[in-house]
Amino acid sequence: MKKLQLLIVLLFLGSLTVVNAQDESKFSLSGSVDAYYRANLSAPNKDMTDAEGQSMGIQAPATSFANLPGFSLGMANIIAAYEGEKVGFVADLVFGPRGEDAVFGSPLYGGGVAGSSQIVNQLYMYWTVSDAVTLTVGNFNTYLGYEVISPTGNFNYSTSYMFSYGPFSHTGLKADIALSDNWSLMASVMNPTDMTEFNPAGTYTAGLQLGYENDNGGTWLNFLYGDQDGKLDDKNMMTAGQSSMGSTFQVDLTTGYDVSDIIYLGLNATYNTTAAGETYNGSSISDVDGDGAGFYGVAGYVQAATSEKFSLGLRGEYFNVFNSGLGGVVGLDDEGDGNVFAVTLSGNAKITDNLTLIPEVRLDSMSEDDFFYNHDLAASKSLSSFLLAAVFSF
Repeated sequence: MKKLQLLIVLLFLGSLTVVNAQDESKFSLSGSVDAYYRANLSAPNKDMTDAEGQSMGIQAPATSFANLPGFSLGMANIIAAYEGEKVGFVADLVFGPRGEDAVFGSPLYGGGVAGSSQIVNQLYMYWTVSDAVTLTVGNFNTYLGYEVISPTGNFNYSTSYMFSYGPFSHTGLKADIALSDNWSLMASVMNPTDMTEFNPAGTYTAGLQLGYENDNGGTWLNFLYGDQDGKLDDKNMMTAGQSSMGSTFQVDLTTGYDVSDIIYLGLNATYNTTAAGETYNGSSISDVDGDGAGFYGVAGYVQAATSEKFSLGLRGEYFNVFNSGLGGVVGLDDEGDGNVFAVTLSGNAKITDNLTLIPEVRLDSMSEDDFFYNHDLAASKSLSSFLLAAVFSF
């Protein structure tokens, strides 16, 4: 499998060389490489065992990507793009732990065995129908949220809870419509969230975005709605006691503006809920009693440029899980509710135009005291950690 993936990459790069030679002005190749060092300040940095000999796990915030101890790898990212007068494509390939986590929904076709699709972060084509309308089909990163998969697009190296549990990617068809010089609309029909290779569920999810942009930044209001598991659609395939999740609804607000040449302010707020769903009793389908489950949160971002080579950024996030909407993310009480407040202070030091060093200190504080443990292996509500990341872009 490794040899096959290497062959695919070599053929891919070789074909891009041919395309580039034919029309250099329309073709671009970009990407990044990143790695980091991470250490807990208030907890052990290795897996420990309790008095009964049970593993206590490696302590880290339950967010994506930057959660491995010691010297750790991020990902290598290669992005090829072709921009014609009316049509174009983007082929975005990823390798390494960060990339593998980002495309976790890809190895579905092989029965859960990672195949060549697991290196595809984005793969889409677009057609500019008119000055106001662009159609895109394929696999593209999500339109929801403030943060993105690539570390080159984020100020903080570690990611937020809202980003980690919102969608990563979608596969489908979307239309981007320019309503005016400042206002835009996006409408899409997609596979269920993160089902990137194909659609085994047989249901579809709708997406909508209303955006406003000016020279200083922009604001985007995002919506997502759809049945994510597709169960209980065919009675011939049902067994008594089988159940299905209800439809998922998410509304998300993302905004960010340069308030001066030095200061930037950003905000992300989201609310995600999945209905209680349905169950099959052997002869009929009935609704499951109970409230929906999910999460909501809000995060503020402040960044200040202290010089041309160095900037400081602070992210503060409140994230709440309700009715056991997520497991293993925050500590939950007996009713399935819990929250975390996380503060992350990051620096961006530009060594060259291509290389950025990101020192970062982070504190995660839970509402419940049984999620983390300290150096004495006692239960703790909070975890403090440090990391230093290096991100190279080209």
